[in-house]
Amino acid sequence: MRKVCKFITDYMSILVLAAAVSAFFFPQQLGVIKTSYITPLLGVIMFGMGLTINLSDLKTTFGLQDVKAFGKFNIKVPCRNIIIGCAAQFLIMPILAWILVKVFCLPPELAVGVILVGCCPGGTSSNVITYLAGGDLTLSVGMTTVNTLLAPLLTPLLVWFFAGTMIDIDFWGMFLSIVQIILIPIAFGMIFQRFFPDATLKIKDYLPAISTLAITAIVIAVVSANASALATSGLVIIMIVILHNLLGYAFGLLTGKIFKLGKPQCIAMSVEIGMQNSGLACSMAAIHFASMPLATVPGAIFSVWHNISGALLARILNISRSLQKN
Repeated sequence: MRKVCKFITDYMSILVLAAAVSAFFFPQQLGVIKTSYITPLLGVIMFGMGLTINLSDLKTTFGLQDVKAFGKFNIKVPCRNIIIGCAAQFLIMPILAWILVKVFCLPPELAVGVILVGCCPGGTSSNVITYLAGGDLTLSVGMTTVNTLLAPLLTPLLVWFFAGTMIDIDFWGMFLSIVQIILIPIAFGMIFQRFFPDATLKIKDYLPAISTLAITAIVIAVVSANASALATSGLVIIMIVILHNLLGYAFGLLTGKIFKLGKPQCIAMSVEIGMQNSGLACSMAAIHFASMPLATVPGAIFSVWHNISGALLARILNISRSLQKN
């Protein structure tokens, strides 16, 4: 069973791409996976994330290491880097999304979807990609954790700021939805881990494969529900999603360079900022913008693309590292 799970995790990008292509060409057959399933599927992913978080790990993540000056305060190095990364995450990706929406003159239903993706926290697979790319895994996990915990407040606030002129934004409705979809499952995961440590250890080996299958199901649900719309506007959205993701990588790397971080930290920053929790974007679009079905499409395409680009990025960095050693 572990070999099967490892296979699923290792070939995540191919599996997600195959699912998207299949859902596009066979929407009726694969349409049995409804968009209403997105929220519980995302809950499963977040529960798994909760199983991997404990208070002792968080203390380590926020640092018992060297202290550096940060403004008027002395903040431990890991904590300082997480603050920088989280601030960059919630500034760079929403601004990039808004610029792309304006440059390509997108209609409101697609524009809202792109902005939703940009305003979400980092993606759940970013930690795996950071590890494969030789980045700072502690920083990656710290950024993912903090960004996810901040999402109930910052995601609806940023969506309201950047998309409020296009459509009415239910701030508190989005806040409560994200609490239900993200924070409650994470809390249950942490509680389960606390009281059932032996069972948690057994489950952890299967978590990456479970998350991969859940992400794949989310992609199938959204693509099959919007296959006809993708056929007419898919190329433009695909180009925007690719640009959004690649620019996120680039500006994430630049952020690390500006703050003079080491190479592993720069890699982690780049991956974390470039990869988004697009499953959350799909869920928010399906719940709060049901009258605009195309709003779910950018999140679905991002889910496919950022796993492919992340795997490619990790491969390129590994080759570069090998050449430098030689």
